[in-house]
Amino acid sequence: QVQLVESGGDSVQAGGSLRLSCVASVNTYNRYSMAWFRQAPGKDREGVAHMNSDGHTTYADSVKGRFTISQDNAKNTLLEMNSLKPEDTAMYYCAAVLGRLSWWKILRVDGYNYWGQGTQVTVSS
Repeated sequence: QVQLVESGGDSVQAGGSLRLSCVASVNTYNRYSMAWFRQAPGKDREGVAHMNSDGHTTYADSVKGRFTISQDNAKNTLLEMNSLKPEDTAMYYCAAVLGRLSWWKILRVDGYNYWGQGTQVTVSS
């Protein structure tokens, strides 16, 4: 069983930046595929950034060029968010799955079996 704990959510103004952190209870580096999802009130959970177990990254079109996923140590996955917009407001979740994901699953909720509790990001205009 893998536990994931997110932190770093906050309230910021449009154009601002935040860095989210996801700490895992196991070593995920080069072993797990990691991703960040978000869910706004009344909307489905959507994938925004993914890092495969081989280090390859993928982003949703809505965040490409503004968000960056990375790992700063064996257990910590980061999401750097720049040029934030009000539409980025959501609960952000970290997700993990053992091994490398096929491309059609990398931003799908059903591609992951470990989830954190979420951290709230609010962007005001």
